[in-house]
Amino acid sequence: MDFRSGKELLELCREEGLPISEIMKRRETDSGLRTEEEMLREMEQVAEIMQAAVKKQLEKPEQSLSGLIGGEGRKVLEFGSGKRSVCDSLMTRVIAYSMAVLEVNASMGLIVAAPTAGSSGVIPGALLAVKEERGLTEEEVRQGLFCAGAVGYLLMRNASVSGAEAGCQAEVGSASAMAAAAVTEMMGGTPEMCLSAAGMALSNLLGLVCDPVAGLVEVPCQSRNFIGALNAVACAQVSLSGVEFPIPFDEMAEAMGRVGRSLPFELKETALGGCAATPAGCAVKCRICK
Repeated sequence: MDFRSGKELLELCREEGLPISEIMKRRETDSGLRTEEEMLREMEQVAEIMQAAVKKQLEKPEQSLSGLIGGEGRKVLEFGSGKRSVCDSLMTRVIAYSMAVLEVNASMGLIVAAPTAGSSGVIPGALLAVKEERGLTEEEVRQGLFCAGAVGYLLMRNASVSGAEAGCQAEVGSASAMAAAAVTEMMGGTPEMCLSAAGMALSNLLGLVCDPVAGLVEVPCQSRNFIGALNAVACAQVSLSGVEFPIPFDEMAEAMGRVGRSLPFELKETALGGCAATPAGCAVKCRICK
């Protein structure tokens, strides 16, 4: 069993009467590369690494080697419990968790590249926050991860998940689409709702450039991860409410790839444009390189 597009994926879901996560499981086992038991064990490990990364950094924050980030996630979580907090507890967790994972990555800790290290905070930020706030199970999170994997597979196949190739829209944008579909399925949405949420998430971050300050996956990567995670949760909410995004997922994936190819090289992970080229960004680079 395989699928090459969102359209083919939805057709399989309808024919088999299964959610996206189960179709993705069948694709993985039918490939013959691993048994079902091995596949489930691997996904369980993925979920455990994501949870450990969040917990580690929120309990004992570490600075990145450059000193640019470290401890921001815990600050957000602590502030969110006070009366001056602008966000509710779900939004606060989404922000804090996604920031924490980027801090772990920048301090040479263990993370899951989902789909890349530079976007590794989006999926755990969204899925784990929703799990805790809505009382979901570990199994529901793993199902969400399989759903996210299906979306990521399609984006890798038909567009890009590389910032060097298509800008940050291909990294954080893809992760946001994956998380949007996952949260939608976790909360009982149909396969159609999942891909609608994913397409909507891509559209919201279309054209996002990759401009890491000093060439490091820290600034503005950390803040873009929590934006990607919040975008995912918002798109899931809209889709679950019955609002259908008018552009099909496949067309949004194609559009993202096309926009990525049109971006100048200065805005595709070279640290020569955008935030990296600001006076403050250049000063950070000079300080680190001394």
